[in-house]
Amino acid sequence: MSRTTTLLAAISFAALAMTAPAAAQDAPADLTVLQPIPADYAPPRTSWGDPDLRGMWPIDNIASIPMQRPAQFGDRFYLTDEEYAARQQQASGSDERYAAEDEAGTIGFGHWVESDVSGRRTSLLVSPANGQLPPMTEWAQRYMAPGVSRTSWTPNTQFDWVSDFDSWDRCVSRGFPASMFPFRYNNGIEVMQSPGFVVINLEMIHDARIVPIVANRAAAEARRWPAGVEAWMGQPIGWWEGNTLVIETSNIKSGNSAEEDTALRNASPLNMATMGVPPFNVIPTGPQARAVERLTMTGPDSIVYEITYTDPQVFTAPWTARLDWTRNDEYQFFEYACHEGNVQVRNYISASQAGVELSGESGGLE
Repeated sequence: MSRTTTLLAAISFAALAMTAPAAAQDAPADLTVLQPIPADYAPPRTSWGDPDLRGMWPIDNIASIPMQRPAQFGDRFYLTDEEYAARQQQASGSDERYAAEDEAGTIGFGHWVESDVSGRRTSLLVSPANGQLPPMTEWAQRYMAPGVSRTSWTPNTQFDWVSDFDSWDRCVSRGFPASMFPFRYNNGIEVMQSPGFVVINLEMIHDARIVPIVANRAAAEARRWPAGVEAWMGQPIGWWEGNTLVIETSNIKSGNSAEEDTALRNASPLNMATMGVPPFNVIPTGPQARAVERLTMTGPDSIVYEITYTDPQVFTAPWTARLDWTRNDEYQFFEYACHEGNVQVRNYISASQAGVELSGESGGLE
């Protein structure tokens, strides 16, 4: 849903420098083979001895890579040399438009939707190997049918009250794992660390994921909340496997987008404003949903972020996405005033009610 207030938040892109993910320019001889994550980089250490991931890692430069692989790429994980050259030319054109806006002292549409498509990957999704999300279960499809969902993202929706909007419409949360994937704007990710904790601070709605660090998976399981205790961003617990930070998140807010009671709703695990995601923001979340994330520094300015999401009530198989993060410590977060002054929810309801009244008076609109 478009919001007047998000214009202030979008200004934060002025500090972004578009750079290609480190080592993303190289592709294997066989473009149908996914390359392993490099493990030969020794990252710097914090004063307490953990690998130091701290910094700003905005993902605008991969925001135009689709989640699912477009058909023209077939079974290829990577672009050909010709396709990659065309992608680089596209990125150069974006840089020129941003530079022109900066020189003119304006923040135009270029900086409003400042996303790019760096690197040679054909999709963010790396498993299943066909680059497509697994089929949905019959249970999930029932709640995704047209006309049953309550969100501003579905067409021809009648809005009677705030309960007809989803959690993101109402500035509550994008939810998880949707918040970890790129959007049209506000793609800043900040990693902060202290002894025993990692915080992943997100620019969109300013969600902050506070991740306690334990010894291993067994220790994480011992700290799990009871079933039924849920949060929009779930319960993340992390541990180190060598230089890789592993985070497993459970207790994600379950539900669907059809219930009248907002307490029974979820935030769609994939947001349709991420390119190549199913439409309408209505994917349900089951109580068994879990995600395993792996953050590996592959160079001083690069992290490979990989997430595997499992929800047997919704997807017929797990799926995995891989994102290349590039450091940009000049990137800044500005206030994300989403709820404050947000007149759009009221306007949607007013316009919808006016349409009903007009339709009743005229006997129907052509």
